[in-house]
Amino acid sequence: MAIFELFQGMMPKPENVAQVAAVPYDVVNTEEAAELAKGNPLSFLRVSRPEIEMEPGIDLHSDPVYAKAVFNFRRLIAEAPLEYDPEPNLYVYSLKMDGRTQVGIVGGASAEDYDNNVIKKHEKTRKDKEDDRARHVMELRSHTGPVFLTYRDNDKINAIVKEICTETPYFSFVAPDGIEHKLWKTGTERGRQISELFRKEVPCMYIADGHHRAASASRAKAQCMARNPMHSGAEDYNFFLAVTFPASELKILPYNRVVKDLNGLTAEAFLDKLAEKFTVEKTSDPAPEKSGTFRMYLGKQWYALAPKFDTASLGVIERLDVSVLQDNVLAPLLGIGDPRTDKRIDFVGGIRGTGELERLVDGGKAEVAFSMYATTLDQLMDIADAGEIMPPKSTWFEPKLRDGLVVHNFKC
Repeated sequence: MAIFELFQGMMPKPENVAQVAAVPYDVVNTEEAAELAKGNPLSFLRVSRPEIEMEPGIDLHSDPVYAKAVFNFRRLIAEAPLEYDPEPNLYVYSLKMDGRTQVGIVGGASAEDYDNNVIKKHEKTRKDKEDDRARHVMELRSHTGPVFLTYRDNDKINAIVKEICTETPYFSFVAPDGIEHKLWKTGTERGRQISELFRKEVPCMYIADGHHRAASASRAKAQCMARNPMHSGAEDYNFFLAVTFPASELKILPYNRVVKDLNGLTAEAFLDKLAEKFTVEKTSDPAPEKSGTFRMYLGKQWYALAPKFDTASLGVIERLDVSVLQDNVLAPLLGIGDPRTDKRIDFVGGIRGTGELERLVDGGKAEVAFSMYATTLDQLMDIADAGEIMPPKSTWFEPKLRDGLVVHNFKC
């Protein structure tokens, strides 16, 4: 069963939380992070992306960058200030975007659960990204960016969370992107009730987003455990910062694709080859109406694509829309063998809309774009349950959790 523990979070003062809160480190590049943090000395991006205060072009994995992260974290603790919660808590966290609210619970997820696959994965991680986040965690002795988890709904947990949401939140603010964030403290007693329900009734949790953060937490635990001859399993380093949502609260957006060229084909030849395996019809609708269908933007025209073959007979991975596109279009026709490393393909989160696909193609930055139907949460959980790995860039979750609202420190 899943372990989800109370902890004494370190938090900004409610009056300063809007200045501290920041988007995750991995959804912005250095230039974007610098622009978001401009004029705001309390932005948590100064901790998660410390290179924004350093000379341009610095190696992001060099010693001075991690040292700057530590310096900025300590400065933020003093100036925000960030203060420890006086008692152990879980925290209820709601995000409202475009009139839709999702509510999750902030707590300490178990690194051992991650190691033992009680926390289930659906993506591969890259060693360089693991190395970076593991060092960041160990230098700060803190998990500052939450891992985004989900679990199958539990009515008892839902009822407690719903009751808490009727109370006055500890803080509430609207971020510059218009997303409303609220956070409540459960109190120790109700937090223990929720934690016990996880231990008794929630068999597993799933990583929705944050595979590298979870992997780095596991590595940090292993390092600390190796240094501690009195290791008991109860130390703070055994747990990492996470927000877990019941599956019914979440919505996955599409993860669209753009390709820079047609692999030497003319547009006419490419359409002819597509027609061997897909029906290809002109359309004015840029969004696929159901799973198993696609939209393609080429030469200022949208096309509706539908496979002529039976996708239901394919395996659980192979029948995913992203797999059908990769295996039947991107690889054989456009020469995109490995979408993780091929520089000719880019990925566009659904939050940017299909207008972004048109802009990239019409502006000459891409030759063709594909609008996808979103992967479902059931597909994600079924694949994780089967111990399989989803293709890269299969899911895009919105809204994004914010760094800096609660951090989880540990001794090592």
